[in-house]
Amino acid sequence: MKIIGTKMHGYLDYIMGVLLIAAPWLFDFAAGGAETWVPVILGAGTILYSLFTDYELGMSRQLSMRTHLGLDLAGGALLAVSPWLFGFADYVYMPHLILGILEVGASLMTKTHPSNERAHHQHGAHAMH
Repeated sequence: MKIIGTKMHGYLDYIMGVLLIAAPWLFDFAAGGAETWVPVILGAGTILYSLFTDYELGMSRQLSMRTHLGLDLAGGALLAVSPWLFGFADYVYMPHLILGILEVGASLMTKTHPSNERAHHQHGAHAMH
């Protein structure tokens, strides 16, 4: 069921990106290893590819929404399994698992095309150029 619009997903992307970057310090698990750097790198990546996504909050719009959602799905799955994959589950796993599952869920519940309103505005903007 695709209940999340692309504009809402865009807001979630940037919020999740910042949250992932800050998570090791917010949730006090910044030990300097994979437990710290996996969410930081995935968060930075989320912000970066969001800037290049063809949706309402993208800046350059080079990446299709379908590709973006595939990256979200893969990143969320990696984040969710990272404590066991990289061997730090005995130290911390819950933030990685929960945020990873949320990211996978958001990727599966987001529409693959922006609203008609954006398409209408976009056509109008092209006509002015």
